[in-house]
Amino acid sequence: MYFDMIAKIVSERTGCDVADIKPESTFSDLGIDSLDTVELLMNLEDEIDMEIELDQKVETIDDLDQFIQNKKG
Repeated sequence: MYFDMIAKIVSERTGCDVADIKPESTFSDLGIDSLDTVELLMNLEDEIDMEIELDQKVETIDDLDQFIQNKKG
């Protein structure tokens, strides 16, 4: 549901092509470290108008998508 938005922000952050970002792509595979993750989440919060407090480990784009969907409920 939020995959396209997440992929767009990841692409802008890393310079990789949106088409190369898959649901199973891990943040580390995309070159995103912990600092990048914080900034990515802040950008995402602005886009979806929701505060994201990660209370579980998210390793893939799909993990983050599912996490947001569950919180947005």
